[in-house]
Amino acid sequence: MTREWLDGWTEPGSAKRTILTVVGAALGVLVLIWLALGWYWSREPEAFWVEETPPDRTDPVIGYSTVSTLVRTVEWLLEKPGGYLSNDIAPPSVFLDNMPNFEYGVLVQCRDLARVLRNDYSRSQSQSLEDRDLAIAEPALNFSNDSWIFPTTESKYREALAALRSFERRLIDSNPADARFYARADNLREWLAVVERRLGNLSQRLSASVGQRRVNVDLAGSPPTAGTSPLGENVPVRTPWLEIDDVFYEARGTAWALLHFMRAAQFDFHAVLEDKNAVVSLRQIIRELEGALEPLSSPIVLNGSGFGIFANHSLVLASYISRAHSAVIDLRELLAQG
Repeated sequence: MTREWLDGWTEPGSAKRTILTVVGAALGVLVLIWLALGWYWSREPEAFWVEETPPDRTDPVIGYSTVSTLVRTVEWLLEKPGGYLSNDIAPPSVFLDNMPNFEYGVLVQCRDLARVLRNDYSRSQSQSLEDRDLAIAEPALNFSNDSWIFPTTESKYREALAALRSFERRLIDSNPADARFYARADNLREWLAVVERRLGNLSQRLSASVGQRRVNVDLAGSPPTAGTSPLGENVPVRTPWLEIDDVFYEARGTAWALLHFMRAAQFDFHAVLEDKNAVVSLRQIIRELEGALEPLSSPIVLNGSGFGIFANHSLVLASYISRAHSAVIDLRELLAQG
């Protein structure tokens, strides 16, 4: 057996092994980069400071806190690390679900506030003309949250952001008739009514992480024929196992956005809240939302039974959300009193 023949026999195998080694190492490095980016992009944001006074102004402008906070929240959706992730179709974003669900919770609150801003806060009565910028911003924010092409979700949300910035500039300029914000008790109640329903829904979905049979109270106090069809006296409720962390992070995103919007309302509706002696009620909502955003020390969302050995993070979060929900109900009742 000659040397030349041996070299010819071994060289192809060695080259193949070398190529496989290089490809494997490259894939390993790529996976590590994806993991690092996924971790960095999935970090929950810190709360930012809500401004009461516009830049270059010494006197507060009613409505500025709410509008500027909404603008900064939409900015965060688009400009945070990794950008907007919910419509990404490439790795590592396509493998992430915690931050996209967090984004969705924030987005729903932005949509609700934009709708109330367009229909109530900026109008003195039902027959008043709607603001031209808000008429653009509100439907743009309600565009599909996962469109990645023609048009992209980001392009529509940037359109909404530009319109909100325009309204903000008009609100604080020297022309008092250019843009208006009516900080009345009935307007605040309109927004709180929407918040109340959102929090009630999230509380139920979080509590359903352990699964239970609940008494059907859908038609309590109503005629038997008021519903579309009977569901029975007991209704089984359980969040699917693969959706537990989705609901958890959606609720965290909701709490994060609401925390800022409530702080803004504390500035803009201060006179109304003082008149109704309701400042402490709003502060209680803020405190519960702060509790809902306490850092999660576990690398995963645990789903132990209610009184089991392991924690159930969904139930803990549900307790904060439920108390915030109850505080919102109390605040709405206070605002309704003469």
